This record gives sequence, C-alpha cells and structure tokens, in this order.
Amino acid sequence: MVTEAAGQRAGTASLPIRWRVPLLVLGMLSLLAGVGAGLLRLGWAVPLPRLELAAVHGPLMVAAFFGTVIGLERAVALGRVWGFLAPAASGLGGIALLAGAPAAIAMALLFSGGLLLALATVRAAQRQPALHTQLLALAAALLATASLAWWWGSVAAATASWMAFLVLTIAGERLELSRFLPPSPIARRIFLGIVVLQLVALVVILFDASVGERLFGLSLAALAVWLLRQDVARRTVRQAGLTGFIARCLLSGYFWLLFGGMLLLVDPPLPFVRDAALHAVFVGFVLAMVFGHAPIIFPAILRVKLPYHGSFHLPLVLLHASLLLRVAGDLAGLPEWRAWGGAGNALCIAAFILTMLAAAVRGRAGGESASPDR
Repeated sequence: MVTEAAGQRAGTASLPIRWRVPLLVLGMLSLLAGVGAGLLRLGWAVPLPRLELAAVHGPLMVAAFFGTVIGLERAVALGRVWGFLAPAASGLGGIALLAGAPAAIAMALLFSGGLLLALATVRAAQRQPALHTQLLALAAALLATASLAWWWGSVAAATASWMAFLVLTIAGERLELSRFLPPSPIARRIFLGIVVLQLVALVVILFDASVGERLFGLSLAALAVWLLRQDVARRTVRQAGLTGFIARCLLSGYFWLLFGGMLLLVDPPLPFVRDAALHAVFVGFVLAMVFGHAPIIFPAILRVKLPYHGSFHLPLVLLHASLLLRVAGDLAGLPEWRAWGGAGNALCIAAFILTMLAAAVRGRAGGESASPDR
C-alpha cells in the first residue's frame, strides 16, 4: 500500500493526528458494544444501553469496528482528507446502531463507509497496480455489499461477505509482503483460483445457503493451506522480538482459518457447529491477525511508539485458550463451556488493549520505536 509519507510527497493533504483519534474512538465504541452484545447472546448479564443490540453483534464488530479501523489505516496510506470519510461513515454507522436509530440510517452509513473504503482502495491501486492492491479493493467492495445483504435480510450472505472482507483484506496484506518470498507462478494461479471459488460461493449462498456455505468453507480451508505454505512467517517464527511474535500470531491464526473452513463443510450444518466455525474465523483468525499487526498499524495511524515486549504474548495465549474452550463447548453441546469461552474471548480483547496502552506509555517514556518488520 502507498505510505502516508509517499502521499505527502505527492502533494496530497492528510488529516491531522488530533482528528484521527476521534475516528478511532468511534470504532472502539462499536468494539465495546459488539463485545457486550456477544456476551449478552451467551447469557451474560451485560449492562448495554439496549437489549436489542444483541441482534446486531455482527454489524457492530465487522462493519462498524473493523470498517472504521481498516478505513482509517487505508485513509492514512492514501494521504487524502476525503479518504477519512470512510472510517467516519463506518464509525457513525456503529453509533447509529448504538443509539437505536432507524435501521435504514445505520445501513446507509455502513454501506457508505464500505463504498468509500472501496473508492479509497481503488485509488491506491491506481497508484500501485498489483495483485494485492486489487485484492484489497475487492475486499473493500465486499464490505459494502455485506451491508446491503444485511439490509435485505440475507443473514447468511451478509455474514459470509463480512468474513470474506476480513479474510481477503488480510490475505492481500500478506500477499503484499510475499515480495520477500515470492510465490511461484503456479502458486499465484492457485491463489487466484481460491479467490474465484470464494466469490462463486458468495453468489451461490444467495440461492442455496447450505451449498454456498460449504463452498465458502472449502475456499477458506484452501486459502489457509496456501497461506501456511507461502507466508514468510514460517521462516521467521523462531526469531526473537517483534518479528517472531508476528509470525506466531499469523501461523496460529491460519490454523484457526483452516479449522473454521473445515467446520463449514460439515453437513448438515448444525447450529453450534456453525457457531464454532464462524468464531474460529472471526475470533481465532482475525484477532490473531489484529494482535500481530497492531504494533505496526497503530504507530502508522497515530504516530505513537509501541516497543515490543514479551507481554504481547499474553492476549494471544488468552485468545487461543478461551477459543478452544468455546469451540469445545459448541461441539460437545456444553453451553457453560461456550459461555465461559466467550467471556475469555472478551478478556483477551481487554488484555490486548491494556497491553497496547502499556506499550504506548513505555514508548513515550523511553523514546523507543517499534520495529517496522512485519
């Protein structure tokens, strides 16, 4: 992706840091509400403004929170003020859900956030034509279509599109870094075939959710195997410091992606098996990626220093342990395990936030900087 410095050299104007923080706060509010909504669905008595928020757990977490954070990262890379309209729209969409605004207003804001993110990503792809930038633009477009599917009442299509948005965004970012260990022409063709399969699955879901979800699961499992084989992380996992930590986050996340994809192949797709599959991807895979990339992304967005510390592993360990408990509860039909696993998922997010805040304090006190190595 184009860096902020490159955008400034090209004569573009970005948004000052003091205006980026409120946008991030909007996303964090959606994150907190989304986590609370998820706990409420598991039976925990969470003091939310409205009990109806339990029904919008997915939109809050993906469209509002991740739409805001990824939109903010993309706007910084683009280096143009209009690019920040994307995270603003997604963040305000989350606030609309929190406030109980009419669904049409929330949907319009979330759709606008996805559309603006797609436009910003297309603009970046025009600056730097490459497979990974084109894939990022495709992923952003799926964020917009997911909001439409949700509005039309197609929960299966919306869920799969939100998942594809996150999975393809992460795959695009990793593909960008494959220049250090370039995939062979055959591997690139296989990768494109997997992406096409995933898009076909999204279309099939609109007509036959059961068949479409199995195709989608196959595409996720195939992508996980491809990433495990091609990602440079398999070469750096034993290294010390931030580089090794990121690799451990990535590889562990790929195993959850593989597991989630395989669970979606189960026929018939029993409710708790489907829950295990969705959270293996949305929690196990996506959060592992977030934990690994946050020490790189947040300094770029907010210009804060997050020096690496061994404590970065704590949220990662909590993530995998709690998700194992939750998935075991799903598959064994034990609601207590499922509920406690979900609570552990929330705890790992809280531990992650506190870990990043502590790193920011150390960075400010010591004047250190995080390694740019990803």
